[in-house]
Amino acid sequence: MEKEQSQNTENSTLEDKDNNLETSPEANNQDAEKQNIKEEPVEKSPEEKILELEDKLARTFAEMENQRRRFEKEKDEAFEYGGFSFAKEALSLLDNLERSKQILENDETLKNSDALKKTLEHFNIINKDMISIFSKNNIKPIESLNKKLDPNLHQAMMEIEDNNKEPGTIIQEIQKGFTIKDRLLRPSLVGVSKKNESKIKKNVENNGDFEKK
Repeated sequence: MEKEQSQNTENSTLEDKDNNLETSPEANNQDAEKQNIKEEPVEKSPEEKILELEDKLARTFAEMENQRRRFEKEKDEAFEYGGFSFAKEALSLLDNLERSKQILENDETLKNSDALKKTLEHFNIINKDMISIFSKNNIKPIESLNKKLDPNLHQAMMEIEDNNKEPGTIIQEIQKGFTIKDRLLRPSLVGVSKKNESKIKKNVENNGDFEKK
């Protein structure tokens, strides 16, 4: 009897524990409702919607205006500088003409001959005509000789000792440069002057000896 009573007591205790672990339907419904509850978006007022639309329209118009200006600029540049590449390539004709002149002038068999004089005259006429055509299309040669070296227009290829010129003065033009309107088509290749360092050193030494005396 005592064993049966103790067994019944244990069984009742286990049942109470199981009942405590199980949640009631009401509790389950509350949990489900909590899970299903989502934050609903706050409805915007008509004034807020209008302001938002006005902001979007303003941004759209600003973008359209920027695009219009960019297209206008590209169109103007295409019109103004569309022949940039062609002009740069055409300069090689002047270069070849100048080289041909130099070759003929240095030919010992042609020096002081009438044929050479007539040929050079024709070359000069062609050169002037080409320069004139370039000038009509706003392609102009850069003046270099006896000018100060300008990195925006000139490219120094060598230094030449010359005590009669200020250092950095252009005293030789190797290849003529050109501009097209306000842009550099190609720089002038030049030689610039520099002082004779040995002569300067000698003058300094002579002045030092003179002061000692």
